[in-house]
Amino acid sequence: MSSELFNKYATPFTVGLFLVSAVSGIALFFHFGGPYFHGMHEWLSMLLLLPFALHVWKNWTPFVRYFRRGWLVIPLGLSILAAAAFTAPALTGANGGGNPARQAIRLITDAKLTDLAPLLKRSPDEVATQLRGAGYTVSSNDQTLIEIAEASGREPRAILHAVMRTVRRH
Repeated sequence: MSSELFNKYATPFTVGLFLVSAVSGIALFFHFGGPYFHGMHEWLSMLLLLPFALHVWKNWTPFVRYFRRGWLVIPLGLSILAAAAFTAPALTGANGGGNPARQAIRLITDAKLTDLAPLLKRSPDEVATQLRGAGYTVSSNDQTLIEIAEASGREPRAILHAVMRTVRRH
């Protein structure tokens, strides 16, 4: 690989993959199109590391000047502090194991229809019938919502919406 190739493509690939990472990251943040963007975001963000490294290599002299003048100290320090704010609670167990809403969703989607139906103020057969009516494949009341979603080729989040429509409100 020649230096001309580095000079020609390092920055454009960095910009292109950054834009893909930014768009997919924003979509994931707003919980839009998770199945479409999750794999793309993870893999192409990993691929972004190569052109980023080439970009830094290509621009090493100006990059060193940032270090010498101390211009990287504050941005890098703030970046590390921001990352620590997200990781420290999980590492120390201070947040009780994560987002409680996600934990509740995990509990609900891992529950069998027989266990979940009373919470919905329905019988397991009523919930199963409602799900079948919504196009889900339910073969047993002992299935979990995750199993039903997988058997139906649907997202677990979608089945939660279908189940919540069965709740009787009093």
